[in-house]
Amino acid sequence: MSAASRSRSRVRASLFSAGAAAAALILSACSSGGTSGGGGDTNFIMGADGISTAKQGDRGTAPDLSGKTVDGKQLDVADYKGKVVVLNIWGSWCAPCRAEAPNLETVYKDLKSQNVQFVGINTRDTSIQNARAFEKDMGITFPSLYDPTGKLMLRFQKGTLNPQAVPSTLVIDREGKIASRSLAALSESKLRKMITPVLAEK
Repeated sequence: MSAASRSRSRVRASLFSAGAAAAALILSACSSGGTSGGGGDTNFIMGADGISTAKQGDRGTAPDLSGKTVDGKQLDVADYKGKVVVLNIWGSWCAPCRAEAPNLETVYKDLKSQNVQFVGINTRDTSIQNARAFEKDMGITFPSLYDPTGKLMLRFQKGTLNPQAVPSTLVIDREGKIASRSLAALSESKLRKMITPVLAEK
């Protein structure tokens, strides 16, 4: 084999490896969130369904999640204290986010009369127009904070049920504490499974 042939073989092999790594990342989730948390001594349990939960007395408080929404309004998640809040981290560039969006909207419409509020956090979209187009195309009616650099995700403390991927979904209890987390796109039934026990709490 000539030197040129060996060089072409190495390039093909490295391209294949890069492609396989990218495919694995897409299958698991769109991306790692690059957050500071996840490790350390934790008080939550990961279920076989991929949903992590924390008992009422062991929950961490959600950080300050406030700012401008995709449609230019001001929003502070703390204003929803007393309601169960479903927080979904998404990007218009993320195929699993697109797949789960109709499930989120369906469950939101079903539960909003029961003091359940959905809030999105749009992240890593280079243009707010892309985020707005996603919401319009998917028929999303709940608000989303616009967080193109991911700074809101970095506010979650290490060792808490923090978002570490896109998409991620958190359920925040009536006291503003994080009750459960999923780091993958959710079916309607899995989403309801996350919300129902928190909604039943007194």
